[in-house]
Amino acid sequence: MNFRNAPRISLVFVFVAATLAASSDPGKTATVKGYVLDSACAFTKGLDKPISKECATACAKAGSPLVILTDNGTIYWPIADTTPSSGQNDKLLPFAGQKVIASGKVFQRGGSSALVIEKIEALTDQK
Repeated sequence: MNFRNAPRISLVFVFVAATLAASSDPGKTATVKGYVLDSACAFTKGLDKPISKECATACAKAGSPLVILTDNGTIYWPIADTTPSSGQNDKLLPFAGQKVIASGKVFQRGGSSALVIEKIEALTDQK
């Protein structure tokens, strides 16, 4: 076995490990405002807001993930920060069809936005 290249290989390994660690997205705390609606409707119907609370609730109960759609068209996928992960519909279902304000850690990857919801409440006209 040739050990002359061992220092170079070790250096490459350390560089790759450091690069991977630095490139992972730690998320940033943010607040988003938008409508809670069915993810399929957000994409396939091009909706700006839910058709109704009943429609969003029925889709969620049928297994479709709920998302938060902001006024500028950004869709936030609610995610868990646990492993194994879990669906977030239970957290969003009370707000289906409503405008909300949600805060937590936001992650961006490949044009998608995800939110680990720490706090969520219905957005009233006074806010």
